[in-house]
Amino acid sequence: MKITDIKTYIVGSGSKSVLKIDSESSESYIKNRSYLLVKIETDNGLYGWGESGVSSRETAVQSMVNHFREWLVGEDAENISALWQRMYRSQYYEGGHIISAAISAIDIALYDVLGRNLGVPVYQLLGGKHRDYIPCFATTNAETKEQLIEDVKSLIDSGWTVIRTGIFPVSFEDSSLFEPRDSISEIAESLVELRSQIGSKPVLGIDYHHRLSVAEAASFCQKMPKGTLDFLEEPIRDETPQAYSTLRSMTDVPFAIGEEMSSKWQFMPFIEQGLTNYARIDLCNIGGYTEAMKVAGWCESHYIDVMPHNPLGPVATAAMIHFSAAIPNFAWLEDRSIEPGFDFDKKVYTEKYELEGTWYKVRDVAGLGIEIDENEAIKHDFQYWETPHLHRKDGSLTNW
Repeated sequence: MKITDIKTYIVGSGSKSVLKIDSESSESYIKNRSYLLVKIETDNGLYGWGESGVSSRETAVQSMVNHFREWLVGEDAENISALWQRMYRSQYYEGGHIISAAISAIDIALYDVLGRNLGVPVYQLLGGKHRDYIPCFATTNAETKEQLIEDVKSLIDSGWTVIRTGIFPVSFEDSSLFEPRDSISEIAESLVELRSQIGSKPVLGIDYHHRLSVAEAASFCQKMPKGTLDFLEEPIRDETPQAYSTLRSMTDVPFAIGEEMSSKWQFMPFIEQGLTNYARIDLCNIGGYTEAMKVAGWCESHYIDVMPHNPLGPVATAAMIHFSAAIPNFAWLEDRSIEPGFDFDKKVYTEKYELEGTWYKVRDVAGLGIEIDENEAIKHDFQYWETPHLHRKDGSLTNW
């Protein structure tokens, strides 16, 4: 089964308006996102779909996919692992987020092709399924303490047992302003009150999107009684594992880390040194199934559960469902489908997974179980979007 073509589609998700960087909000972030889809076609008439990560850098990833296409056409589509090695090692400068995102989309699409060719679900290619349903966690992006408590209670009433919160804005007048110390005091107080009102049973976490320093993250945790949080996601940046080691010594709150990581080597110190308790593997960043299964197995040997990162489109969700079904050490899958802006055009995604309550049913379908109308996809133009450039009160730049 030879590869005959590799096509890319950057599909816009909503409004075509381009907002200024300093006026971004969580809603405009969703509306202006685009998704890079990759289709691999073969000489027996079959095809497969993949999706890449690294949001807001889709054109860079697209160029990398097109570069790989120059020599992938004509290759055996069933030789997935060897093709992964060739893509990763085919240049002097191995790896990196853009290269790994391109490899991810191609690798996922190759698994979809192989599943269709053999008439089996992708999870079967990964060793079979451990579960029939994929439990998920919901996210609330409340902007005040009152809204946070209301949103979480509503989610609990709807059956959600695992809930992640976001970060309050520091200023409603300037949404690009983020002052860490102001944030940690307000949010810690809000989470303490939230926990007192919902009790100890619901699993509660927060994503700080690597916006804090070690001292700030430690101070945040120390402002709350034990048991307030079940996990703290990405409190600081992950370039320096030693910083996480220091933070680990200052708090006992479980960490959820890894959504940005683009290789097993990047995950290595966080697994080997016990710096993450939940591995936030993203199939569309890490290098597809070929790399993700290795990291998941490595995590299993250290009793670390996998909590996949899943903020993208229906192709990525389908890929994550098969991955989540195929690994024993799985916790919960991130799901954003109930949030505004994630109601994807059914004319584009003619067959996709639908959330059933708070989980996805693992379907017995050939390949991923996703279908896309390419004629409709090209009608959804690429939408330029740049991540907000946040600043502190003194004018200095800080993390987004």
